[in-house]
Amino acid sequence: MRGQGLGDVLSFLQLLWAITHGVEALSKRMQQALGVTGPQRLVLRLVGRYGETTPSTLAEVLHVHPSSLTGVLRRLERAGLLRRVRDPADGRRAILTLTPSGQALNDQDRGTVEYAVRRTLRGVPAADARNARSVLARLARELGVESAGELTKSASPRPSAPARRRSRT
Repeated sequence: MRGQGLGDVLSFLQLLWAITHGVEALSKRMQQALGVTGPQRLVLRLVGRYGETTPSTLAEVLHVHPSSLTGVLRRLERAGLLRRVRDPADGRRAILTLTPSGQALNDQDRGTVEYAVRRTLRGVPAADARNARSVLARLARELGVESAGELTKSASPRPSAPARRRSRT
Protein backbone atom coordinates (compact mmCIF):
# COMPACT_ATOMS: atom_id res chain seq x y z
CA MET A 1 0.00 0.00 0.00
CA ARG A 2 1.31 3.43 -0.88
CA GLY A 3 2.41 5.53 2.06
CA GLN A 4 3.18 2.61 4.35
CA GLY A 5 6.31 3.00 6.39
CA LEU A 6 6.40 6.77 6.09
CA GLY A 7 6.50 7.36 9.81
CA ASP A 8 4.40 9.75 11.87
CA VAL A 9 5.59 13.05 10.37
CA LEU A 10 5.40 12.13 6.69
CA SER A 11 2.09 10.28 7.20
CA PHE A 12 0.65 13.37 8.88
CA LEU A 13 1.94 15.59 6.07
CA GLN A 14 0.44 13.20 3.54
CA LEU A 15 -2.97 13.64 5.18
CA LEU A 16 -2.56 17.42 5.29
CA TRP A 17 -1.71 17.37 1.60
CA ALA A 18 -4.83 15.32 0.83
CA ILE A 19 -7.00 17.71 2.86
CA THR A 20 -5.47 20.77 1.19
CA HIS A 21 -6.03 19.25 -2.23
CA GLY A 22 -9.62 18.33 -1.35
CA VAL A 23 -10.40 21.82 -0.03
CA GLU A 24 -8.94 23.43 -3.15
CA ALA A 25 -10.83 21.08 -5.49
CA LEU A 26 -14.13 21.64 -3.67
CA SER A 27 -13.46 25.38 -3.65
CA LYS A 28 -13.21 25.32 -7.46
CA ARG A 29 -16.48 23.37 -7.70
CA MET A 30 -18.09 25.89 -5.31
CA GLN A 31 -16.98 28.71 -7.63
CA GLN A 32 -18.76 27.02 -10.52
CA ALA A 33 -21.90 25.98 -8.62
CA LEU A 34 -22.35 28.83 -6.11
CA GLY A 35 -20.32 31.67 -7.60
CA VAL A 36 -17.94 31.89 -4.62
CA THR A 37 -14.76 30.10 -3.63
CA GLY A 38 -14.18 28.42 -0.28
CA PRO A 39 -12.32 31.43 1.19
CA GLN A 40 -15.03 33.81 -0.07
CA ARG A 41 -17.70 31.59 1.46
CA LEU A 42 -15.85 31.57 4.78
CA VAL A 43 -15.78 35.37 4.79
CA LEU A 44 -19.53 35.45 4.05
CA ARG A 45 -20.18 32.98 6.88
CA LEU A 46 -18.15 35.07 9.34
CA VAL A 47 -19.84 38.33 8.36
CA GLY A 48 -23.19 36.54 8.63
CA ARG A 49 -22.24 35.21 12.07
CA TYR A 50 -21.20 38.65 13.34
CA GLY A 51 -24.00 40.58 11.62
CA GLU A 52 -21.60 43.39 10.95
CA THR A 53 -17.86 43.47 11.31
CA THR A 54 -14.72 45.19 10.12
CA PRO A 55 -12.04 43.95 7.72
CA SER A 56 -9.48 44.05 10.55
CA THR A 57 -11.66 41.83 12.75
CA LEU A 58 -12.04 39.33 9.91
CA ALA A 59 -8.29 39.33 9.35
CA GLU A 60 -7.70 38.67 13.04
CA VAL A 61 -10.19 35.77 13.11
CA LEU A 62 -8.69 34.27 9.94
CA HIS A 63 -5.10 34.78 11.12
CA VAL A 64 -4.11 36.76 8.01
CA HIS A 65 -2.84 40.26 7.33
CA PRO A 66 -5.72 42.66 6.51
CA SER A 67 -4.23 43.29 3.07
CA SER A 68 -4.69 39.58 2.32
CA LEU A 69 -8.46 40.07 2.47
CA THR A 70 -8.63 43.09 0.18
CA GLY A 71 -9.16 41.11 -3.02
CA VAL A 72 -11.67 38.70 -1.44
CA LEU A 73 -13.73 41.58 -0.03
CA ARG A 74 -13.60 43.49 -3.32
CA ARG A 75 -14.83 40.45 -5.29
CA LEU A 76 -17.67 39.84 -2.82
CA GLU A 77 -18.70 43.48 -3.05
CA ARG A 78 -18.63 43.41 -6.88
CA ALA A 79 -20.73 40.23 -6.81
CA GLY A 80 -23.34 42.06 -4.72
CA LEU A 81 -22.92 39.73 -1.74
CA LEU A 82 -21.21 42.08 0.69
CA ARG A 83 -21.84 45.73 1.54
CA ARG A 84 -19.11 48.02 2.84
CA VAL A 85 -20.05 51.32 4.51
CA ARG A 86 -18.03 53.84 6.44
CA ASP A 87 -18.32 53.62 10.20
CA PRO A 88 -20.25 56.75 11.27
CA ALA A 89 -18.24 56.86 14.51
CA ASP A 90 -14.87 56.61 12.72
CA GLY A 91 -14.73 57.47 9.02
CA ARG A 92 -11.44 55.60 8.62
CA ARG A 93 -13.09 52.26 9.43
CA ALA A 94 -15.32 50.22 7.17
CA ILE A 95 -18.26 48.17 8.39
CA LEU A 96 -19.12 45.01 6.45
CA THR A 97 -22.60 43.48 6.22
CA LEU A 98 -24.26 40.94 3.97
CA THR A 99 -26.60 42.03 1.21
CA PRO A 100 -29.84 40.04 0.76
CA SER A 101 -28.07 37.96 -1.93
CA GLY A 102 -25.15 37.42 0.44
CA GLN A 103 -27.53 36.31 3.17
CA ALA A 104 -29.23 33.84 0.81
CA LEU A 105 -25.85 32.33 -0.08
CA ASN A 106 -24.84 32.35 3.59
CA ASP A 107 -27.92 30.26 4.42
CA GLN A 108 -27.08 27.62 1.80
CA ASP A 109 -24.53 25.00 2.75
CA ARG A 110 -24.82 21.88 0.57
CA GLY A 111 -21.80 21.42 -1.65
CA THR A 112 -19.50 23.53 0.54
CA VAL A 113 -16.33 22.80 2.46
CA GLU A 114 -18.22 23.70 5.62
CA TYR A 115 -20.85 21.04 4.87
CA ALA A 116 -18.14 18.38 4.41
CA VAL A 117 -16.53 19.37 7.71
CA ARG A 118 -19.90 19.34 9.50
CA ARG A 119 -20.71 15.85 8.18
CA THR A 120 -17.26 14.60 9.17
CA LEU A 121 -17.50 16.01 12.68
CA ARG A 122 -20.93 14.41 13.17
CA GLY A 123 -19.32 11.04 12.51
CA VAL A 124 -16.54 11.24 15.10
CA PRO A 125 -16.64 11.27 18.89
CA ALA A 126 -16.49 14.77 20.40
CA ALA A 127 -13.23 13.92 22.21
CA ASP A 128 -11.60 12.93 18.91
CA ALA A 129 -12.72 16.21 17.32
CA ARG A 130 -11.31 18.19 20.29
CA ASN A 131 -8.01 16.31 20.07
CA ALA A 132 -7.74 16.86 16.32
CA ARG A 133 -8.52 20.58 16.77
CA SER A 134 -5.86 20.79 19.47
CA VAL A 135 -3.20 19.18 17.27
CA LEU A 136 -4.11 21.36 14.30
CA ALA A 137 -4.06 24.51 16.47
CA ARG A 138 -0.58 23.60 17.74
CA LEU A 139 0.58 22.98 14.18
CA ALA A 140 -0.88 26.32 13.04
CA ARG A 141 1.03 28.09 15.83
CA GLU A 142 4.24 26.26 14.97
CA LEU A 143 3.87 27.08 11.28
CA GLY A 144 3.32 30.71 12.25
CA VAL A 145 6.55 30.68 14.22
CA GLU A 146 8.44 29.04 11.36
CA SER A 147 6.98 31.36 8.72
CA ALA A 148 8.02 34.33 10.83
CA GLY A 149 11.58 33.05 10.58
CA GLU A 150 11.91 32.11 14.23
CA LEU A 151 13.38 28.77 15.16
CA THR A 152 12.45 26.95 18.31
CA LYS A 153 15.22 26.06 20.75
CA SER A 154 14.75 22.38 19.98
CA ALA A 155 15.19 22.87 16.25
CA SER A 156 18.40 21.45 14.91
CA PRO A 157 20.30 22.79 11.93
CA ARG A 158 19.21 21.53 8.54
CA PRO A 159 21.06 18.40 7.61
CA SER A 160 23.09 18.55 4.44
CA ALA A 161 21.74 16.78 1.40
CA PRO A 162 22.85 13.16 1.13
CA ALA A 163 25.56 12.49 -1.39
CA ARG A 164 24.31 11.02 -4.63
CA ARG A 165 25.20 7.47 -5.34
CA ARG A 166 26.86 6.91 -8.64
CA SER A 167 25.53 4.06 -10.63
CA ARG A 168 27.93 1.67 -12.24
CA THR A 169 27.21 1.18 -15.87
